[in-house]
Amino acid sequence: MARVLTPAGSHSRWLPVVYLVPVAVLALAPTLRLLLEAFGDLQQGGDSPLWRMLTAAATWRALWHSVYTAGAGTVISLLLGGLFAVSITLTDVRAKGAFVFAFMLPMMIPPQVTALSWLQLFGPASPVLNTLGLAPPLGSPQPLYSANGIALLLGIQHAPLVFLALRTSLLNLPGDLIAAARISGACQRAVWRDVILPLSRNGLVAGGAMAFVSALGNFGIPAMLGIPASYYVLPTLIYQRMAGFGNQMLSEVAALSLLIAVLAVAGVLVQQSLTAGSASTLAGSGGRPQRFRLAGARPWVEALLAAVLALILVAPLAALVVGSLVPALGVPLSGDTATLGAYREMLDRQGVTARAFSNSLLLAGGAAVVLMSGCLPLAYRLRRCPATVRAVVTSVLELPYALPGVVLAIACILLFARPMPVVEVSLYGTLALIFVAYLARFLTVALKPVTSGLAELDGSLEEAARLAGAGPLRRLLDIVLPLVAPAVFAGGLLVFLIAVNELTVSALLWSAGNETLGVLIFNLDEGGDSVLASAVAVLVVAMVAVMMLALSLLAPRLPKGVIPWQT
Repeated sequence: MARVLTPAGSHSRWLPVVYLVPVAVLALAPTLRLLLEAFGDLQQGGDSPLWRMLTAAATWRALWHSVYTAGAGTVISLLLGGLFAVSITLTDVRAKGAFVFAFMLPMMIPPQVTALSWLQLFGPASPVLNTLGLAPPLGSPQPLYSANGIALLLGIQHAPLVFLALRTSLLNLPGDLIAAARISGACQRAVWRDVILPLSRNGLVAGGAMAFVSALGNFGIPAMLGIPASYYVLPTLIYQRMAGFGNQMLSEVAALSLLIAVLAVAGVLVQQSLTAGSASTLAGSGGRPQRFRLAGARPWVEALLAAVLALILVAPLAALVVGSLVPALGVPLSGDTATLGAYREMLDRQGVTARAFSNSLLLAGGAAVVLMSGCLPLAYRLRRCPATVRAVVTSVLELPYALPGVVLAIACILLFARPMPVVEVSLYGTLALIFVAYLARFLTVALKPVTSGLAELDGSLEEAARLAGAGPLRRLLDIVLPLVAPAVFAGGLLVFLIAVNELTVSALLWSAGNETLGVLIFNLDEGGDSVLASAVAVLVVAMVAVMMLALSLLAPRLPKGVIPWQT
């Protein structure tokens, strides 16, 4: 019997080398290369790129712009996310699923599409305002080309992050505690003030921290609203410096990227310090908090939620559609002016459009397939590691996703600017470089659903197979894979949904012939062809909505929490 078990034991000893070491290198190598570049020339003293960037007025101006827009956007995210989380989780409003789906949609829509849709909604060239006769005079400034315009859209884009974090805290409120407060005579206002708000503070702080860090690294919205007004934040300043080339350009943008990374880490540390002191274990029945009956106020609350969604989602998307149906910006939509010319040009005469769709589908689909294939054995191996090792490895894998995308892009450029040793193959300027960046960035997105699925498995089935002589690979394929296949597929679909519209990473990594959809929309708008950009964006939004619906249909077979917009 010992001879039967020895190969399995030997096999289990080299499994960590096969799965954990390459993945850890993929996650850590870009970051380490960025640090090496940023600190590599410190011996030059005041002439080092890091010192020049830290003492440049443009850097501190962009830093203040980043903090201001991200901070103001976080306040808006807290207000919107808090309103929907509390209303949907703790009250008896109807159509909860529809409200959650619609509120989550802005987060899944690419930020450059969000910016484009709002630009089509306001300003003197707005097709909607011109159709309604409400457009300001020609030559009037576009109100969204400003710091407050950037902050508004950042707040809307990241409000779902606050919603998800706060909703998790509200779902875990012990219903027994709320019932006890009511029985003791506490009025509804006192229950909110003394029970609900203190116990849900961690979720609110965590959501605010995620919104702030995400806003710091957002490129699409500040680029489309800030660059025309010469209002630069750190990601757009890096984009500008990348276009300037120069002998020490990479070292300078590495220093700027390091500054963004420090800000992001500082935001996470502040969140941890604010929540550490209030960490506690709550006794009681969580998961189904007692709902507050709104009685006669329910229609008014539902109308408020619908009005907010109409303002932040329906109106901009309607403006995007209208903007794609007119021959030029500023032309009102009517029976005589309505045209599908932009869609015909996009599908028939625009080779770059077909190439961008092909590139995005290839990159997103390839990343989804590779990560689906690798995440199951990785999660399976991690489940058997000691808790400390598992926590360290998980933190390393989350690093490329936690850092702003522009930081990862610069790190990948630095890592692959020269041909790789031994094989002497260069990835710089190719789709392969974007693909590698996607694998590193979205690994944790694909891994988490699989980890959740494995945690819900009954270990007795696998134990019986082990006693029958089945090795780890046989147990993985015959026992584990059929049971967690929906979670594996959901992780791959989530990766595809996020990657197919990605801009922040690919904006710095693309080259001629290697455009992605996100880059295409940004370039079309920047080049003045906003009508064609709107047509491409409409198809992108439709694709996102269809994939979200597909995930929703798969939800009953998935572990809880895999699909974020499911109630």
